[in-house]
Amino acid sequence: MKYRQLGKWGARLSVLGLGSYLTIGYKVDDETSRQMVRTAYEHGINFIDTANAYNQGGAETTLGRLLGEYPRSSLFVLTKVWGAMGSGPNDRGLSAKHIHEQCEASLKRLQMDYVDLYMCHRPDPTTPLEETIRAMEDLARQGKILYWGVSEWPARLMVEANYICREIGARPIAVNEPRYNLLWRYPEAEVFPTTLEQGIGNVIFSPVAHGMLTGKYPPGEEAPEGTRAADPDQNSVIMNLYWTEENKRKGQELAAMAADLGTTAAVLSIAWALRHPAVTSVILGTSRVAQLEENLAAVDLEIPDDVVTRLEQLYPAPENLGAP
Repeated sequence: MKYRQLGKWGARLSVLGLGSYLTIGYKVDDETSRQMVRTAYEHGINFIDTANAYNQGGAETTLGRLLGEYPRSSLFVLTKVWGAMGSGPNDRGLSAKHIHEQCEASLKRLQMDYVDLYMCHRPDPTTPLEETIRAMEDLARQGKILYWGVSEWPARLMVEANYICREIGARPIAVNEPRYNLLWRYPEAEVFPTTLEQGIGNVIFSPVAHGMLTGKYPPGEEAPEGTRAADPDQNSVIMNLYWTEENKRKGQELAAMAADLGTTAAVLSIAWALRHPAVTSVILGTSRVAQLEENLAAVDLEIPDDVVTRLEQLYPAPENLGAP
């Protein structure tokens, strides 16, 4: 395994992280989840990504049981707050009330005294930034979180938040979690340059575009049974963002390109994402041990320059990178 600095900060994360969205504590049974965590740990993965909203606490609860088998100091655990966790008026968002209550609930589910990184899952325009920042600073001073970060925040909002942090003497954003893959290159325009300038790390999610970058969806065919695209509980993102005949055709070209390198389309896609200097770690959304073991090969895959050029031609950045 290889490790990278979390932006300008002192913590070092494995360049691959184990995610739990739609998998651990939800679609993946306990024994398979245990084996995936063990496989990740034994291969040097120290970064675990989860959120309170993943199966309404189910992912955190399962990880709480499984991660207890390993030394706490050997893990870097990230969880999130923002999503609705109930039907009440204060059961969502980034108010001080919701942040404090959900941090306590997450710690109980994870069976931990602290989380390494607490993340604002999405922006909350109904709450002043200062309120959210002070709540994060309070949690840090109480020893319940070590770093705080954001997910899917625009560049301007991160800059504004860090300005407020300086003004009120609070610790700034340590990490950002954007969607990033060959089919979703929007962070390259503003988010990545801004985070590099601000010293913010990036742990990116969806490196294989919910499976569209694996080459397993042939043109002209419906999603095969057993795949994420065929599961109505899991396929909303792939269907809304990526499911086109053109992308299916490109996926076949990507798979052929990967085969020429002796690898798979998924591994090549992950390795491509790792090439960007703003990326600290790539979060893997695997549902099987074999899938995880396959993806681990991305750590050591060196993509030849001519293949990088071909990838750029096959998946060019959108003309309007500023906004999806």
